[in-house]
Amino acid sequence: MSGIAAKLQHNREKSQGIGTNSHAVKYLNQDFEALRNSCLERGCLFEDDCFEPLPASLGYNELGPDSYKVRGITWKRPTELCSNPKFIVENATRTDICQGALGDCWLLAAIASLTLNKQVLYRVVPHDQCFDENYAGIFHFEFWQFGEWVDVVVDDRLPTRDGKLLFVHSEEGSEFWSALLEKAYAKINGCYEALSGGSTTEGFEDFTGGIAEKHELSKPDPHLFKIIQKALSRGSLLGCSIDITSASDSEAVTYRKLVKGHAYSVTGADQVEYGGDTVQLIRIRNPWGEVEWNGAWSDNSSEWRYVSSDDRQRLSNRSEDGEFWMSFSDFLRQYSRLEICNLTPDALTGDEYKKWAESEFEDTWRRGVSAGGCRNYANTFWMNPQFVIKLDEVDDDPDDGQEDGCTFIVGLMQKNKRRMRKMGQDMETIGFAIYEYSGKRQVHLKKNFFLYNCSAARSETFINLREVSNRFCLPPGEYLIVPSTFEPNKNGDFYMRVFSEKQIDIDEDDICQRFQRLFGQLAGHDAEISAFELRRILNRVVARHDIKTDGFSLTTCRNMVNLLDKDGSGKLGVVEFRILWTKIEKFLVRSLFSDADGSGCMSSSEMRMAVEAAGFSLNNPLHQIIVARYSEPCLTIDFDNFVCCLIRLESLFSEFLSF
Repeated sequence: MSGIAAKLQHNREKSQGIGTNSHAVKYLNQDFEALRNSCLERGCLFEDDCFEPLPASLGYNELGPDSYKVRGITWKRPTELCSNPKFIVENATRTDICQGALGDCWLLAAIASLTLNKQVLYRVVPHDQCFDENYAGIFHFEFWQFGEWVDVVVDDRLPTRDGKLLFVHSEEGSEFWSALLEKAYAKINGCYEALSGGSTTEGFEDFTGGIAEKHELSKPDPHLFKIIQKALSRGSLLGCSIDITSASDSEAVTYRKLVKGHAYSVTGADQVEYGGDTVQLIRIRNPWGEVEWNGAWSDNSSEWRYVSSDDRQRLSNRSEDGEFWMSFSDFLRQYSRLEICNLTPDALTGDEYKKWAESEFEDTWRRGVSAGGCRNYANTFWMNPQFVIKLDEVDDDPDDGQEDGCTFIVGLMQKNKRRMRKMGQDMETIGFAIYEYSGKRQVHLKKNFFLYNCSAARSETFINLREVSNRFCLPPGEYLIVPSTFEPNKNGDFYMRVFSEKQIDIDEDDICQRFQRLFGQLAGHDAEISAFELRRILNRVVARHDIKTDGFSLTTCRNMVNLLDKDGSGKLGVVEFRILWTKIEKFLVRSLFSDADGSGCMSSSEMRMAVEAAGFSLNNPLHQIIVARYSEPCLTIDFDNFVCCLIRLESLFSEFLSF
C-alpha cells in the first residue's frame, strides 16, 4: 500500500493508540506474550528464527562470515555463562554498561544516560522480565522509530568468546539487560556490525522519541551552561565527544586521560564557591566504566580541598567508575561537541521534571506538487508544506542578558530513507525556514509572500542527515514553518516536531474548531453525513473553482463513504468527514497543479503525473486502464472522475491490506 491509502491506514492506527509506547507495533509481527506462553506450554526455550545465531546476524564486513574477527565465537545463553544470571540487579545503573569488541560507544553512551531516568528506562526496557519466574529464553524491548514505538523480541543467545560476552556487558558480570538490549537494537538494524559507528543522538531519539540537538563547543551558545542545567532538569539525555583528526586518533587516550572519537554521557551540572569565585562544573561519564579525566576537579584533584564540606560531600567521588567532574571552561576546551535529547511530555510524569510542550506534523514532499526545494528556488519554494504556530507566552526564566522571548526547538526528520539504501536511495538534503506571519490561517501562501518577506529564523544548515534540528528564541507572535528538501522535485515523507517551553497554539486547533462548525452546519439532525448529502456538498464545492466537472456521481460518493466508514453506519461522523474533507482539498490542489495548460481538466499525461504524485506507483497497463475508464472521448479527465479514480485506488489498496 502506498500514498494516501498508507497515510489513511497510519492515521487510523494512530487514532486507536497503536504506535504509542503503551501499544507498540509488534516488530515482524512477533508477539512477546504469545511466544513466551507457547514456549512455557511446550517446556522449551525460545529460538528466534528472525535473528538466528549465525554469522549474518553478526555482520557483513569486519564481522562478516569470512572475517578472522568472528573466529571462535559461540552463542550462549546467560544460564550457560553463570550460575545465577539476573536481568537487572536491584536498579539499572550507568555501571551496567561496559563496552565490548564493537565500536558502538555512541549507543552505550545513550544507554548510560537512559539509566539516569528510571521512568524513561522502563519505557525501553520492560521491567517485568527475569531469569526466574516464567523464564523461556525470550525478552523484549521497545524502540521509537519515525513517530511510533516498536516492540522487538529476541532470544537470549548472545555472542561469546572464551566464555565471555563479546559485546556490551555489565561490570557485575551476572547482569544481562544491557547485552540483550544491544541485541534487540542490532536486530532492528539488521546486524551487530550495523551499530558500529554512529551518533549518540540516534540512540537518544530511538530510546525516547525525543528531539536531539547538537552544540559545537568551539563556538558555544553564550547561554550553554544554563541550557545544560535546564536540559538536566527536564530529564533530557546528554552526550559529548572529542573529534578525531585521523584514523589513528580513534579512541586514542590523551595525556589528560580523555578518549578521542569516543562518546561520553553528561550526567550533571553544578557550581561551587572556589577561591572567592563561582566555578561552573560538568559531570561526565566514560561508558567504559574506567579511564577518567585527571585534570582540575577530577576525583583526586586538590581543588576539592578548598570548597565547602557540603559541596565536597555532595559532589566529590573518588572511585574509578568512569565518572568525573571538570570545570565548564575545561569542558569547552577539551570536548568538540555536545548532544542533547529533549524528552517528550509523555515520557515524564510527576513534578520531578519540567516538561516541554510538544506539537507534531507529518506530511510529504511530492514531485510537481509539494516538493518546491529551498528558498534558492523562488518560483517553487511556496509549494512546500506550510505550518503555522503561535507563540503566546514568554519563558519564565530567560537567560542572563537575553530579552524576553519564547524558546522552542524544531526537529525535521525524513522517514525511512535508511531502509531504502539497499534500493539505491539515500538521505535527501533537508532543512526549514521560519517566517513571521500574521493573517488568515488555512491559507497556503503563494510566491509573492516569500519574495517580499525575509525569514525570521532557519535551520542552521541543509544537510543529508536523518534529522535537522535547531533551538530558537523568538518574540511572541505567529510564525510559518516551511520544511523542504534543498533541491525541488525530491520525493520524501517527513515528520516534524516543535518542542516549546510554553504551550503553543498550532494550526490544527483552528482546523478542529472549523470542522466542528462546518460539520454541524452540513450534517443535519442525525449528526452524520450520508452519500446523498456528501454528493450535494461536493458538487457545491467544485462549483466555486475553475475546473470542468459533470458533478459527482452517487457511486463515487458511496465509495468514499465506504472507504472511511469505521462503524458500519453507512454514514460519516465528524472524524471521518474531517479526513475526507482534507483529502478532497488535496485532490483539488493536485488537480489544479497538474492542469498545466489551464484547461480546467487533465490530459492523460497530466493524469498519470497526478496519480503518481498522489503516491500510487502503477505500471503502464494499469495507467492505460485508468485512462480508458475515467477519461472523456477526447481523452481528458475532469475533476470528479479524477477523485473517483483515486478513491477507487484507495479502496483496492485497503482491501488488499485486509487480507
